[in-house]
Amino acid sequence: MSSNRNDDWLRDSHTFSKPVIAEIQRAAREGIYDIRGFGAKRHIPTFDDLVFLGASMSRYPLEGYRETCDTSVTLGTRFAKKPIELKIPVTIAGMSFGALSAQAKEALGRGASEVGTSTTTGDGGMTPEERGHSDMLVYQLLPSRYGMNPDDLRKADAIEIVVGQGAKPGGGGMLLGQKISARVAKMRHLPEGIDQRSACRHPDWTGPDDLEIKIQELREITDWEKPIYIKVGASRVYFDTMLAVKAGADVVVVDGMQGGTAATQEVFIENVGIPTLPAVRMAVAALKEAGMHRKVQLIVSGGIRTGADVAKALALGADAVSIGSAAMIAMGDNSPELDDEYRKIGSASGYYDDWHAGRDPSGISTQDPELAKNLDPRIAGRRLANYLRVLTLEAQTIARACGKSHVHNLEPEDMVALTVEAAAMSGLPLAGTDWVPGRNGY
Repeated sequence: MSSNRNDDWLRDSHTFSKPVIAEIQRAAREGIYDIRGFGAKRHIPTFDDLVFLGASMSRYPLEGYRETCDTSVTLGTRFAKKPIELKIPVTIAGMSFGALSAQAKEALGRGASEVGTSTTTGDGGMTPEERGHSDMLVYQLLPSRYGMNPDDLRKADAIEIVVGQGAKPGGGGMLLGQKISARVAKMRHLPEGIDQRSACRHPDWTGPDDLEIKIQELREITDWEKPIYIKVGASRVYFDTMLAVKAGADVVVVDGMQGGTAATQEVFIENVGIPTLPAVRMAVAALKEAGMHRKVQLIVSGGIRTGADVAKALALGADAVSIGSAAMIAMGDNSPELDDEYRKIGSASGYYDDWHAGRDPSGISTQDPELAKNLDPRIAGRRLANYLRVLTLEAQTIARACGKSHVHNLEPEDMVALTVEAAAMSGLPLAGTDWVPGRNGY
């Protein structure tokens, strides 16, 4: 056979594909693991694999312009004196000042407040820009304790104890030196320009019994006013949710592996944790087993993009959802208008995930003062508010089509799964059948 083969003879290996070969070569060349932002990019079952059963003869739909469909939700009704009352069931996830610019944090507060929902501080403390423009602000308490102080705890409207993130359950955060500006360093009590890696576990408890004591301390510091959330990365969701309830949480936040991060190892993002789809079902099962479903509220995050995603999460039993990556995109991250600028730094619009590098031309995931000027907080906040309105309207549209007067009235019986994998993960029957894989021995 001739050695001069043309391309018709060439075959890609599934095991050693071109991206795998490129990564092996990069690792051999650089001698360090790859770091990026975003969540898992691999193909996994998602909410796209579920569909709703709209009303017909057996159910009657609601008229879109004549009959209301409520979207309000109250978080923290278990113990807090002042629960958070949201107009929509979509909140903004924790993204730190450090990972994001001050302008981006301000824009998040503006957009969330315009539509009556909450935003979250992220690691590194509370900025005046965010507190000043957020009608409802959740203060994150992470293992790092960066920027944490009792005064800011009292200024917050709720406290979220972060045990883990969906992109890296069991792993700590990263903030590379180029993003540790003088202001970030001062807030976090770190040396300027030096890489920072947060701890992967909290320093003052080793289990749920200790956590229960810590929650009591937080309640005493804040006079029992603030709802206490516990956020976990989706892995052993059933047990983590049960333990969070036992420890005294008002709200449980479960973050699936599609959930984003500003920076961690690629191998971590793609190979640790479970998808958001099964995580919802497992968390709801735990709350029902404990007799606390709807008494302890459940927020689901990780890859929420559309109003259909919102509606599906609520139908499976969540009280609200939280968005991070989608909020950044809504504000202007990865904008096609900036494609030339992204290409100058070796990426392209729609593909930029080097949030740790601090070179984001949109001005969102950067601490470079010149790049940060590219983001107008007022315009970005308005874009975010528009996006949140669309998510809410889409969720309402689906709820009305199923004959529901409140988005929380959506239920598992309103949906079916399109694939065997999604049916098994969600506990919903495969479309056209009454079969749920794994039930009744099948």
